[in-house]
Amino acid sequence: MKTAGPGTRRHELAAFLRSRRERITPEQVGLPRGRRRRTPGLRREEVAHLSAVGVTWYTWLEQARDIQVSPQVLDALAAALLLDPTERSHLFALAGQADPHPGAPCPAVTPALRALLEQLEPVPAAVQNSRFDFLAHNRTFGRLFCDLDALPREDRNSLWLAFTDNDFRAAATDLPDLLPILAGKLRASMAEHLAEPAWKALVQRLEAASPEFREIWARHDVVAPGGRTKVIHNAHVGVLKFEHTNLWLGPTAGPHLVTYVPVDDATRAGVQRLLDFVVREQEIRRDDEALTAA
Repeated sequence: MKTAGPGTRRHELAAFLRSRRERITPEQVGLPRGRRRRTPGLRREEVAHLSAVGVTWYTWLEQARDIQVSPQVLDALAAALLLDPTERSHLFALAGQADPHPGAPCPAVTPALRALLEQLEPVPAAVQNSRFDFLAHNRTFGRLFCDLDALPREDRNSLWLAFTDNDFRAAATDLPDLLPILAGKLRASMAEHLAEPAWKALVQRLEAASPEFREIWARHDVVAPGGRTKVIHNAHVGVLKFEHTNLWLGPTAGPHLVTYVPVDDATRAGVQRLLDFVVREQEIRRDDEALTAA
């Protein structure tokens, strides 16, 4: 099997950087828009400024010139371009460098957004990207379908869980209806990312793991994003009923806030019991760790 040569990787890296730069508005990174902006997204000099690198050097990088880029600069570029964990991993792979901080938090999930997730408790809430990866979540969402925190980062994806995770599938009372909807949403969202390896890798992984996904994906159905009523059978507190909504966090279909708002008193009481369960579980874990360390 042929592997991509240095020239191919440089051109892939250049195209990837341009695509990420063009999707971000100045307002998302705290810059003024100005009156005469014609460039979609950020200008090259703005990315260079945010990353603390020279404008000429960054321009050469987007022109696929044969220049060296250090892990430290890639780290700065990942933060400036608000890359999620999968995109960050792809950036370092294209540059042929090891990520010095593989567990770095996603810059799209700001401290204020994390605080909002906490403030929404006990209402389950999470932040997803357009590929339906979970980038962050509060405690009730983390135990709504399954134990998200116990899963590897690459498994924290709505489609992967719905098609392969037994706990998630048991909690979803409408699984036969849910699976085609999720696959249709992924196909619709993927239209703008057809050449991106992370998207193709997700589809390939799902096709290898799930005959259900292969059959549904082959239909080529598309579904528009939107919320709906969900009934979930939670393993700890029983049946819960929610109104599922999405709040987009930017002008493009990128990260969005997902909320599960209880529709009745029984569900409101149920999510509070679920939060109490998680808090007790965390306290027991801390006590056990303290005893082990003593």
